[in-house]
Amino acid sequence: MATPHSAQAAGDAPPPIASKSSTGRRFDPRRVYTAVVLAPAIWAVIRYLPPWTFTLLLVAGGSIALFELYRMAFGGRTNRMLVGLGLTLAAFVISRAHLGLTAADVLLPGTMALILAMLFTDAPAEHRFKDTATVLFGVLYVGLTLGALAGTRALPGGEWLVLFVALVTWAGDTGAYYAGSLWGRHLLAPRVSPKKTMEGLLGGLVLSVLAALLARAWFLPGFSLADALILGILLTGGGLLGDLSESAIKRSAGVKDSGGILPGHGGMLDRLDSLLFTAPAFYYYVALVRGVTTLP
Repeated sequence: MATPHSAQAAGDAPPPIASKSSTGRRFDPRRVYTAVVLAPAIWAVIRYLPPWTFTLLLVAGGSIALFELYRMAFGGRTNRMLVGLGLTLAAFVISRAHLGLTAADVLLPGTMALILAMLFTDAPAEHRFKDTATVLFGVLYVGLTLGALAGTRALPGGEWLVLFVALVTWAGDTGAYYAGSLWGRHLLAPRVSPKKTMEGLLGGLVLSVLAALLARAWFLPGFSLADALILGILLTGGGLLGDLSESAIKRSAGVKDSGGILPGHGGMLDRLDSLLFTAPAFYYYVALVRGVTTLP
């Protein structure tokens, strides 16, 4: 589910003069190579393997993204006890639908464990509370949200539902990226991400709605036209919030990318940032409007 760089998912304002470097980033062939390799493999896992296999994939990707988040938050310091607890807790939160657990079943004892770890960690006193709060935030930010995607796969016809949310999210990111790069003039949130534009947002909205309508006609005829239109708009907003949230985190940490694990795409968190918000939005739309649910 690789997409254009999410730090520019809502569109880049055109560069003043140095357009050569911008163009080089825009057409970095490594992005295409990575997508060509990863997209079919991920789709094969979603479509042809049991739901728990996709959950394991989410646990792996989520763990990498969460580690990137902790690395940005802690900077040069390390807190192995808290980070290890955070990664373990997030894995249980993501896979809770397969374990017969509710979110509260995992988060309540997990929070108590983090508090105990705060008391006994060897971190300096002035960092203990902040470190513990950061680790818990990461579990909610990455684990709880990706758990919604695992829950979506567990629904009847879940492989097609996951494909729908992935395609619409990718279309929104792609439309926003290129529309903002080509026509971006009016900044959207300059204090959070100075390159995102209103034109990029509009381009993402248009392509998201088109993708939702095409997906409905192609493999989800059970969705009405109204469902497709609403979800196109809803997922565009969710993707934007996810993108801006990660931009704010990276801006506060003073980094451009969360990592470099995916050639041409940055880090795993850069790839998942939109899905962290579109997946819960889609799941709860299906649960509340369509009346289908598996996640407690």
